[in-house]
Amino acid sequence: MKSVEANKLNTGNIILIGMMGSGKTTVGKLLAKQLHKDFVDCDEEIQRRTGVTIPHIFDVEGEAGFRIREASALEELMQRQNIVLATGGGVPLSEGNRELLKRGGVIVYLKSNVHDLWHRTRHDHNRPLLQTADPRATLQVLYEKRDPIYNSIADIVIHTGKQNVQILLTKLQELIAEYQSSNKSKSESLQYANIERRPS
Repeated sequence: MKSVEANKLNTGNIILIGMMGSGKTTVGKLLAKQLHKDFVDCDEEIQRRTGVTIPHIFDVEGEAGFRIREASALEELMQRQNIVLATGGGVPLSEGNRELLKRGGVIVYLKSNVHDLWHRTRHDHNRPLLQTADPRATLQVLYEKRDPIYNSIADIVIHTGKQNVQILLTKLQELIAEYQSSNKSKSESLQYANIERRPS
């Protein structure tokens, strides 16, 4: 097993990625409670550090300024262990952020279709990127750009859809346990092989 993969298991962290409206905060809070881990929301952490809302940061500093603050917050959060982290939808767009995420914990992509995402976000005015003339079309463009990136770094992909959140949580915990068990076995096999190859 690569050291990056071994490290992500050792952190005890579960990192949720996905589009805005995919349920990262809702699922994250419940998952953290069931796994006895601390829940952290990346956007809330940025707001705590700056003392202002995300829309305000976008208004004053633009998206570029927000992304700098986001990367700084993520770097600090990835020093922690045994957390369930809900990331902002744009966090994985940066290559530097993707590398931090890959080393920082088991990455779970909460995948939803655009129709469901639109219904969950259409009345939410705290989504700066959706404050456009045609927010649904904007959401479609964002999804087409981000979905391949999310898929490329995810260790687990689970479709949220309209299923009951408790059913989703049960399924997600099973997938996480399977991933951890499978990769722990690979790690132990590799360590044994390295010992066998070590010169006497």
